[in-house]
Amino acid sequence: MNQIVSVLASVVGGLLISYLIYLGLNFIVEKTGTKWNRRLLPYVFLGPVLLLLAVFILAPTVLTVVQSLIHYDTFGLTTFGGVTNYIQLLSSAAFLQTLLNNLLWIIVVPALTVTVGLFVATLADRLGPLREKSFKTLLFIPFAISGIAAGTMWKFVYAYNSPGQPQIGLLNAIWTGITKSDPVSWLGTPTFHLNSFLIMAVMIWLNAGYAMVLLSAAIKGVPEETIEAARIDGANEQQAFFRVIIPQIRATIVAVFITVLITVMKVFDIVLAMTTGQYNTNVLGLEFYNQLFSFQNQGKASAVVVILLIAVIPVIAYQIRSYREQEALR
Repeated sequence: MNQIVSVLASVVGGLLISYLIYLGLNFIVEKTGTKWNRRLLPYVFLGPVLLLLAVFILAPTVLTVVQSLIHYDTFGLTTFGGVTNYIQLLSSAAFLQTLLNNLLWIIVVPALTVTVGLFVATLADRLGPLREKSFKTLLFIPFAISGIAAGTMWKFVYAYNSPGQPQIGLLNAIWTGITKSDPVSWLGTPTFHLNSFLIMAVMIWLNAGYAMVLLSAAIKGVPEETIEAARIDGANEQQAFFRVIIPQIRATIVAVFITVLITVMKVFDIVLAMTTGQYNTNVLGLEFYNQLFSFQNQGKASAVVVILLIAVIPVIAYQIRSYREQEALR
């Protein structure tokens, strides 16, 4: 309760200070001449925003980096440990497995989400208006479901009971009914990362509708004249799609891909609900949670966050560069 009050007080205090800064800057601008008025006016609007960014983004980031350099011993005593936390994490086989899992998530989920969304958007675009809206609505519904709820739902799909017991899991009911073999512990099978791929399917199911809506809007924005010109030149439907439509919606594809990629890099709730990170399914988001709350090691928890931040920076840099290239072409 005290933490909630502290957070609310910080937010209200930050907003109040920002508003006072805005009033102060606005007063200064009004008292200056026309020349200085033009120079100072942008800071009247940027000042409060920059303050909020500094207080709620920059300062916590710096504190997290500093915290990651603090070493906690078994008695809870703190010392400046330098990169000790990073060395201990990166020399742990379990943490390296966590990094590998995150890498698999980064490779598989965004690519398949965009592919499924693009495929469904293309098919939906060929339906009539009424059927298209109904179809898109059904596919978009999972996006409104929280990760915890989705993980719990799909955990029942993958549920496993011992041979001879009733199989309440949909997948095992189908498997045992068709193959007449023993049920499979789907979430407990780390061979070839099968359980990780099954959890990834839940994330793809959640985000495919989001990708479909954006990509469908982009496809509808492609000028019909360019497609007709390609058909007149002898291009079939597949060639027109890959050589005319795809290049024109590339910016939307990149934006959707990066958005899903950033979401995947901080995945936490789905894995927590389905396996709690067991059976080699752990990811960085869940590792941070375990280090902070289960092991009470704030230093290592902060180190995990810094590693995740370093991994996200190239993605954000690419996204900014991509946006600048798009603006240059306009």
